[in-house]
Amino acid sequence: MIARALIAEDEPILAATLARTLAQCWPELEIVASVPNGLAAVEQALALRPDILFLDIRMPGQTGLEAAEELAERWDGATRFPHIVFVTAFDDYAVQAFEQAAADYVLKPVSAARLGKTVERLRMLLDSREQTREAQGADAIGQLLGQLQALLPQAAASNAPERLSTIRAAVGSVVRMIPVEEVVFFQAVDKYVNVVTADAEALIRVPLKELMAQLDQKRFVQINRGTVVNMECVQSAARDELGKVMLTLRQRAEKPRVSPVYAHHFRQM
Repeated sequence: MIARALIAEDEPILAATLARTLAQCWPELEIVASVPNGLAAVEQALALRPDILFLDIRMPGQTGLEAAEELAERWDGATRFPHIVFVTAFDDYAVQAFEQAAADYVLKPVSAARLGKTVERLRMLLDSREQTREAQGADAIGQLLGQLQALLPQAAASNAPERLSTIRAAVGSVVRMIPVEEVVFFQAVDKYVNVVTADAEALIRVPLKELMAQLDQKRFVQINRGTVVNMECVQSAARDELGKVMLTLRQRAEKPRVSPVYAHHFRQM
């Protein structure tokens, strides 16, 4: 079979170098597109359905990890999920994280010898249809991304923001003081975050990523790109008729959907 690949890299020279080196290591490989950011990578991957994605980790607008996460959420299963190779300039600590998560990666600047090893592995996976199906389903890539996000280096503790105990949220002309432990879930809504408690909702103008850094990570867990739940408020997790994981909450009627990227949090429930 002729394999098809998409490259996502915001530096044109590096994208051209990767394409040129791939042509040397794998002459039969067809590069179907080369895009400059993660947003374009997701849209082109959904449209072109390549066999392989080469994703730069650091790109403007959306990182390689975020692009892979969104793709895992939006992939419809009509075709096999593509193999993902992360392209990174990270240091040795981060490389160890990739290896522990069994992810394919290549370091910048791209080495023909290292890329050749990745090509060998990709050829083997693509030649074995059953192995490809088993190793690269959207659920599998979701679990992989969850591992990577947990293992990749975080900000130093000295730079970490102070943990929130109370949230100040506007409800009309009133400012409510909401104890964090009373929050059932947070949900991103445009430029705001909706703070949902057992009996009320309120908006705050803080990006969800910034808010996450100030929460107790053991108690508050992200379940999809726009939702963070209080694990103490989760009653159960179950798959629906389409195989999607849905949560039942103790104090709310909503049933939030869990992305494949975060489904590992609920394996034992």
